[in-house]
Amino acid sequence: MTLLARLPASAYPLPNARDGGTGRSGPSMSLGLGGAGAARAEAFVHQALFYHGDEEYLAGGARFIRAGLEAGEPVAVAVPGDRLAVLRGYLGPAAARVTWLDMAKAGRNPGRIIPGVLRRFADRHAGGRVRIIGEPVWPGRSATEYPACAQHEALINLAFAGRAATILCPYDAARLDRVALADALATHPVVIDRRGERASGGYAPHRVISEYNLPLPEPAEAVAMTFDLDALPAVREFACHWGARFGLGAASVGDLELAVNELAANSCLHGGGGGTARLWAEDGHVVCEVRDAGTISDPLAGRRPADMSPHGGRGILMVNHLADLVRVHTGPDGTAIRVYMRT
Repeated sequence: MTLLARLPASAYPLPNARDGGTGRSGPSMSLGLGGAGAARAEAFVHQALFYHGDEEYLAGGARFIRAGLEAGEPVAVAVPGDRLAVLRGYLGPAAARVTWLDMAKAGRNPGRIIPGVLRRFADRHAGGRVRIIGEPVWPGRSATEYPACAQHEALINLAFAGRAATILCPYDAARLDRVALADALATHPVVIDRRGERASGGYAPHRVISEYNLPLPEPAEAVAMTFDLDALPAVREFACHWGARFGLGAASVGDLELAVNELAANSCLHGGGGGTARLWAEDGHVVCEVRDAGTISDPLAGRRPADMSPHGGRGILMVNHLADLVRVHTGPDGTAIRVYMRT
């Protein structure tokens, strides 16, 4: 399943379903993309750009980038590879002054984007304002990936609170479904579209974090073992054996072993002394779930750079960097963390 559900042109602009220059010619689109003065009026600026087609994408992205370069701000662009090449070519010589990242690789796992893409760039330029385009939601993201994408967008607001940063997140309004666009209204305080720039009346990031903290669907079948601290070597062996049986290559089996060891050790130390590990194959991935009786109270666990986190979460941070996707459900009855590795 993918998130693709093409909207007819008549569906634009969307209602708030959850709250109730470029130097080149471009479309006639009123994009108030926040110049240097607007950005400095508020420490952190988080904007959603709803675009229709390549022309609007290029006009909005290039204007945002050029405004940052003209203000002397470090600029990074992290978008899927096909968009990356088009936008880079459109900018011409100015592209050499921008840091470029393929979001389909660097941000395949949404849990990796804050520490591994956004914070990594911002922390390298901590002396002033930074400007970043980040596109974590694109047509083709699976229904399994999407809840982690929505939570990521909400958590950016917590991770960058008080930071001198401007982040623009493009959304393909012609191809993404209504849920994704409504969630964008809830996770971005500012929205930019054909009508210009405006405050989002549906802004409610904590609600999105909560709404996607749902029990994870049960697999059709899985192998399982319980573990405690003494059984950590056995749970590593269990994960390696079944990971290989389900189709992982040697390198990915090694990554899975590290991930499972970190999660199982966390369960033993913070989740009631032990837990249950399960593995199965699903849609071209090997999935490993570690479940225990603990509760994760910090919504940014695993998303802070390790040397900046006084709250722990280093094990989950490592898992986020190793896995192709991480899904989490936590509550008073316990926590389940699922690690997805592509076969």
